[in-house]
Amino acid sequence: MYETDFWQIIDETRDAAEGDPDEQADRMVERLAQLTPDDVIDFARLFEARFQRAYRTDLWGAAHLLLEGASEDAFDYFRCWLIGQGREVFEGALQEPDDLAELVPDFDEEEDGDAEDIGYAADEAYEQLTGLPLPDLGLQQPAGPQGAPLDFTDTEAMAKRFPQLWERFGE
Repeated sequence: MYETDFWQIIDETRDAAEGDPDEQADRMVERLAQLTPDDVIDFARLFEARFQRAYRTDLWGAAHLLLEGASEDAFDYFRCWLIGQGREVFEGALQEPDDLAELVPDFDEEEDGDAEDIGYAADEAYEQLTGLPLPDLGLQQPAGPQGAPLDFTDTEAMAKRFPQLWERFGE
């Protein structure tokens, strides 16, 4: 599976789900279950690589503002949601997390930012296809988030680092 195929599946399922993360996860499982087990493994590797790329303190800070706080689990689910938003939003957020204020102008912290089930779509599809759990992808997990530490409780530092997000979601 190529990266363009990966993003096409993300976009198709998001559009079909009309942006609902839970519905998108269901659609993703259905779509992936139409592929070969090897393609599902490729999708899972591509997803996991992006999930790890987004394990950064600056994105965590943005998630903290968008979600009015973000535990480690909440940040994991946020990264799944971020991938589910498609390549433009994902890459834009990696380029500059503060741009999420413009990249997701209709963000609703009650409904957006949490897509845990999207992170398990490949696992579910693989199990449907083979009756077995998804094999180990062989990707090394990072020890911690990349980037300089950021004190999410320091309102001055957060406002300075994320001026657009702070204007919309800050205290």
